[in-house]
Amino acid sequence: QVQLVESGGGLVQPGRSLSLSCAASGSSFSIYDMGWYRQGPGKQRELVAVIASGGTLDYANSVKSRFTISRDNAKKMVYLQMNSLKPEDTAVYYCNARWMYKNYWGQGTQVTVSS
Repeated sequence: QVQLVESGGGLVQPGRSLSLSCAASGSSFSIYDMGWYRQGPGKQRELVAVIASGGTLDYANSVKSRFTISRDNAKKMVYLQMNSLKPEDTAVYYCNARWMYKNYWGQGTQVTVSS
């Protein structure tokens, strides 16, 4: 069992930066592929970024070159650094842990990009 708790969301102006954190509890954190997803108003949940257990990275086209995902296995943490934020980045951001048939979600953290 893995529990995920996101933090770091808030209100930010367009063009500014924000950093999200995801704290995981449970064992074997390092074997999980960790990801960030988001769900904007009236939209379906979508993948933002993934960092595999082996370190491979993948990003949605809409956030490439602006967002950076990273992980610290010793601390059981996953991070999402978001730069040059746009109003369309407004969404609830969810942390995800996945390994084989196991799939866990955090409760989400709201990010609002507005002037």
